[in-house]
Amino acid sequence: MKIAVGIIGIGISIFVMLQAMAITGLGGLAEEEAMQQAGSVGVLVALLMFVASAFTFGLPKVAGVIFIVAALLAFMVSGDFPDMGVWGAIALVLGFLAFIAARKTANTIKA
Repeated sequence: MKIAVGIIGIGISIFVMLQAMAITGLGGLAEEEAMQQAGSVGVLVALLMFVASAFTFGLPKVAGVIFIVAALLAFMVSGDFPDMGVWGAIALVLGFLAFIAARKTANTIKA
């Protein structure tokens, strides 16, 4: 399960990064400060999701915490950048799956 969460997280973080960079650029062109700031936070969310995905392979508990932090940031800017609500929900699900993977790994090590 750790491998699946990591691969899915890396793939989604790439999409989030591309979309957030486009929103940041368009916000700058349109001179809309709120959209530009929301896009910048979106880039941070994408970076956090990528880092969390990398941590999923070795430290799934740490990855779960980072995914949840990314989800909270995404929910904070979802008013100005509505797609971040979707990405935040996906990050939240990936965070909980990382915690489940950590528990399964701990149970197999004890057995």
